[in-house]
Amino acid sequence: MSKRDYYDVLGISKGASADEIKKAFRKKAKELHPDRNSDNPNAESQFKEANEAYDVLKDPDKKAAYDRYGHAAFEGGMGGGGRPGGGYGQGDFSSAFSDVFDDLFGDFMGGGGGRTRNSRGSDLRYNMRITLEEAFGGAQKNDHGSIHNPMWAM
Repeated sequence: MSKRDYYDVLGISKGASADEIKKAFRKKAKELHPDRNSDNPNAESQFKEANEAYDVLKDPDKKAAYDRYGHAAFEGGMGGGGRPGGGYGQGDFSSAFSDVFDDLFGDFMGGGGGRTRNSRGSDLRYNMRITLEEAFGGAQKNDHGSIHNPMWAM
């Protein structure tokens, strides 16, 4: 199965500016998001296709390679910078969505579009029993069960 032209996927012309590309992707992402289209079995694949198109067209180097060689630029044959063993858009959605959602929600959530994010590590889980009084009083326990309760220090 041949891939659709990335410009057609986003509904833009080949000479589209970076802002036009971003706006077109936002519109497609909202329109095709699988959570909003549970009744459409093709929504997820169309959503991934739009993400793949945006991933290439948002980057000036990838866009130039695509404009020159088409999809072949990312299939290892033309030296266009594709990933070994596969094409673009096969997994990492975070880069495409971070700029879009930072722009949409960054100011609302108290941050900016260019802020750096800390990588999230593994969650820690401790099973510890405390009484209601300890919880209310702000007790602090270490992993050996020793208690320090600021309310008791008075």
